[in-house]
Amino acid sequence: MKKSTKTYFSFLSIMFTLLFLSSNAFASDFEGSWLLNDTHGGSFVATLDHDGTASGTHGDSMKHGTWTEKDGSAIIKWNTGWTTCISKDGQKYVKTSFKPGSSLTDPPTDKSDAKKKN
Repeated sequence: MKKSTKTYFSFLSIMFTLLFLSSNAFASDFEGSWLLNDTHGGSFVATLDHDGTASGTHGDSMKHGTWTEKDGSAIIKWNTGWTTCISKDGQKYVKTSFKPGSSLTDPPTDKSDAKKKN
């Protein structure tokens, strides 16, 4: 193999390694576990994973869903039909929830503080 070809492949290998290692630099501020309140004031934990999945403890059951980041908010679509949004409001985070059948342009069903656990 020519020296220039070896140099090229070495360069590509280093670039791919750096890209892989720096992928965490692009992680969303919303990833991780959040302490939230439900519509009755009871607390639960929602976890937003890097792969776009969401899970949450709610009473004695687990909720599952997916989440995306849109316009500075985490939008969680639960398998129950509910939608939860976590947004930054000044120096704190706020959770708004929407009952099944509601859209994000409707008034929220509930609004409370959101606290990131990790």
